[in-house]
Amino acid sequence: MATVTTPWGKATSVEEVTVPQRAGERRFTTRVELLVTATGERLVRFSYATDARSRRGPVTLRERDLAKLAAVLERSPELRQVLGVTRM
Repeated sequence: MATVTTPWGKATSVEEVTVPQRAGERRFTTRVELLVTATGERLVRFSYATDARSRRGPVTLRERDLAKLAAVLERSPELRQVLGVTRM
């Protein structure tokens, strides 16, 4: 579990899913992470990566990418719960 810095202080990454995307010839990955602060507060961080470098928003998902996200959330029950995704 990695420790990351957020505007609310340090947090630990407890779950992460990625969605590979493509726009023309450009390829990138959207990341959705469940973070937990030292006080137990749960945060969700969206970012995208190009060439293995994380970048911050804006993050844009097409409808078909949301379907991919729903599929990978099957393997991340806590993150799925925090996002309020109940039906797959």
